[in-house]
Amino acid sequence: MAEVAYGVWDGVVHDARDGSTKTRASIATLKNFEEFDDGNPIRAFFGDRGFFVFDENVSLVDGLFHYMRKAAEQSCGACTPCRMGTVLVRDALDKMRRGLDSPLGFDSIEMLGEQMKETSLCGLGQTCAIALLDVLRNFRDKVEAEIADHRPIRTQHGMAYMTAPCIEACPSKINVPRYIDYIRDGKPENSLGVLLQKYPMAATCGRVCVRYCEQACRRKLVDEAVGIKTLKRYVADQQKGPHALKFTRDMIHKPLEDGMRVAVIGAGPAGISCAYHLLLHGYHVDVFEKSDQAGGMAQIGIPSYRLPKDTLAMETDIIAELGGRFLFGQQLGRDFTIDDLFAQGYKALFLGLGCQQGTTLGIEGEHAAHDGYYSGIDFLLRVHDHVEGIAPLELNGEVVVVGGGNVAMDCVRSAVRLGADNVHVVYRRTEGDMPADQEEVLAAGVEDIAFHTLTNPTRLMTENGRVVGVELICMEQTEPDESGRRKVRPIPGSAFTLPCNVFIAAIGQQVEDGALVEDDGITLDKWRCVEADKGLATSRPGVFAGGDCVTGPSTLIYAMAAGLKAARSIDDWVQLGTLRFFKRSRMRQLLSDNRILASDVVETPVRNAYRVHNPELDPELRKHMFGEVEQTICDKQAYAEAQRCMRCFRLYTVITAHSIPEGAT
Repeated sequence: MAEVAYGVWDGVVHDARDGSTKTRASIATLKNFEEFDDGNPIRAFFGDRGFFVFDENVSLVDGLFHYMRKAAEQSCGACTPCRMGTVLVRDALDKMRRGLDSPLGFDSIEMLGEQMKETSLCGLGQTCAIALLDVLRNFRDKVEAEIADHRPIRTQHGMAYMTAPCIEACPSKINVPRYIDYIRDGKPENSLGVLLQKYPMAATCGRVCVRYCEQACRRKLVDEAVGIKTLKRYVADQQKGPHALKFTRDMIHKPLEDGMRVAVIGAGPAGISCAYHLLLHGYHVDVFEKSDQAGGMAQIGIPSYRLPKDTLAMETDIIAELGGRFLFGQQLGRDFTIDDLFAQGYKALFLGLGCQQGTTLGIEGEHAAHDGYYSGIDFLLRVHDHVEGIAPLELNGEVVVVGGGNVAMDCVRSAVRLGADNVHVVYRRTEGDMPADQEEVLAAGVEDIAFHTLTNPTRLMTENGRVVGVELICMEQTEPDESGRRKVRPIPGSAFTLPCNVFIAAIGQQVEDGALVEDDGITLDKWRCVEADKGLATSRPGVFAGGDCVTGPSTLIYAMAAGLKAARSIDDWVQLGTLRFFKRSRMRQLLSDNRILASDVVETPVRNAYRVHNPELDPELRKHMFGEVEQTICDKQAYAEAQRCMRCFRLYTVITAHSIPEGAT
């Protein structure tokens, strides 16, 4: 366990330099602060809530200089306190650490720090002086002693990391405030460039992302979260057409020799993302896909009223434009094996198989149902084929969908559009417990879908294999479980029957090809998902996996983040035979393990301005069509929404005993 010599955190002072504990208040246990990388102890840490010193020999002057140098480098320049204050403090500390006379003394530096903290307009300026002020107000003797003899101070090892709550919440770690800044500056193409560095499916993500970033947005503590997803869609839709901003083959700096081939199995979001980044690294990539279209679950599992298929195709086509190949109609286990691909000379493989097999409820009568019974995934596949004109599908009468996730919401909203008289959602917990995106739940309610919460199916009723109804029982909440979520239990004697013609079990999915990869030497976990380490390497050397086949059913943004991570790991494995150390990932781990990002908001006057919402088709109109419900906002609305971002940037630096290995960001 790392032991703090002295420091200040959240205004609490700790000082144990003389061997005794002179702590004015206790400090929470710090996790994983012993070493930054193997054999490289952490000597000090500076952040937006204070600082910790673990090694008494650390130079605070040099540490604060590097911290303020990064702050000055990242200042947007919109307000004088941050723009000028960071530079003046940086230069003064630089003079001191070099043993030269500084134009500013510590009193003046403290005054500037206080001005930055109290009058800056964004989170970076408001927080970058906190550690500085904590040092000057509590350990002035230490910094004065460091410069007393006017001798140069040796530069210390370490790194600086700037982030924001929305960045840390995003699985792909998109620099959200930066791409919003570009919108505010009238440069949507630059904004899209920030997104394209992480994944190619910006327009798709701008339509179906579940908005982890908005859940973390500090603006919601003032009024409403910034419409980050809405702005993402705006910048992506601005760049449609032949002159759209995108990476092209001529931008690949160093194409590798022909033998550097990688096979990607599955053209879903994880596979597309992995192939995209490998192509940008110069590899020759072949994508094997068992269907005749790219997109995976985004193609067949997300209805057109949410994600038009031409939008998806426009973005998956980037693989061919970058020189990759799609090999459609190629199914693992039927047309090739993992052994076959290695025998053909592929240096590495990525498994992006997805979860395209539905799960059953396990209730009485379920296996006897042949007509009118679907899993959620099977039903959405039929919907996809209907919209594409492959196999028409019409519904009538009563439709019951069991489940509370996004697949369930897609099923009920699709059923309305297919002509069902009435559509019902059955969910065993409360509406607030539903894991589905709340926007989808609200949209379902607007489209006159009936919700039966705290209700659970117990028996499926059939006649000659045809679904005719479902027996349900009412549930009640009980005490919370270990996670804090309240349990539910059946209420005796509360059973009732709900007639229905169609019954859809939308309660989850599983890996369809699990047994096939297991036969090829890939270990599965107890949930029958592919087992992969933190670098997404599987049990078989050279085979990597990511997305739903590893995590179980998840979100598009998690799948794309896995594709990026796998591409980096594959590049390392092929080129180096081992995985590089990623210093920015290590900093994120420190922040996450210790919950360093505060959950509050820096107090600053902010005028209430509620968010812009995407225009939508009228509910009575859209219930009869699969046309896209949400529309793109206009330039004026995008500018207004971008203005709401409070730029909650936070800066962190770590000082280490030795230099930190250079890896990717």
